[in-house]
Amino acid sequence: MNLKSLFFSGAIIASAFTFTGCATITRGTTQALVIESDPPGADVELSNGLRGRTPASFTVKRKENLVVKIKKDGYEPVEANVSSTVGDGGGTAMAGNILFGGLIGLAVDGGNGSNKTLVPNPVSVKLLPIHQTPPVQITQLVQPAPPDQSDQPKKTKYKKK
Repeated sequence: MNLKSLFFSGAIIASAFTFTGCATITRGTTQALVIESDPPGADVELSNGLRGRTPASFTVKRKENLVVKIKKDGYEPVEANVSSTVGDGGGTAMAGNILFGGLIGLAVDGGNGSNKTLVPNPVSVKLLPIHQTPPVQITQLVQPAPPDQSDQPKKTKYKKK
């Protein structure tokens, strides 16, 4: 084996290890998920147990599908689904793994979710007021009393004999 082929083989092996887990290195396994509401100040609960108040930002795993529950007194509650999908920089890093022979990196990125993105992000909702019917006002109807007949002379009936 000559020096040129040894150098070439070393460069390929070094690049395979260098580019292993591209997305893991460049993007990480977590992502900031932003929750916004109009009006602000709504309570937020994620299906993974995290809680906060809008506007809020949570650091969550990229590979998690989440349900976001948003509640505020006087407004209808809202639920939103956040999906973990391959996209944006995750797809590019995956392609880099394939092109540079990083099958190990492809498996690492796929396994830890670093090649995924949370969608939608940010989660923005407009809260709708609860439609409350005005309270029913009960009015008591009072009927006038019949006229007092004690002041009027009594009519007497006479029988004919």
